[in-house]
Amino acid sequence: MTVDRKLLEILVCPVTKQPVSLLPANRLEALNSKISEGEVNNHAGRAVTEPWREALITANGTSIYQVMDDIPVMLEDESIDTATLGDW
Repeated sequence: MTVDRKLLEILVCPVTKQPVSLLPANRLEALNSKISEGEVNNHAGRAVTEPWREALITANGTSIYQVMDDIPVMLEDESIDTATLGDW
């Protein structure tokens, strides 16, 4: 399953108002590798411990939002700041 295309057309980051798109599979794999190594915290500072099956990334590439059961979790505290991921 995946996020509905019509929903993707209207979704924006709640903080920056940047449009979002699906995180490419290779980037999702890299993110999940960092998660498995215990190197990822969300915006609120809590460790992300479970791999993500799907995610959205802002157009400017600064924030990643998880998609759970085809529903985007567009909460700032739950997002991941890509600047904290180093070279991913």
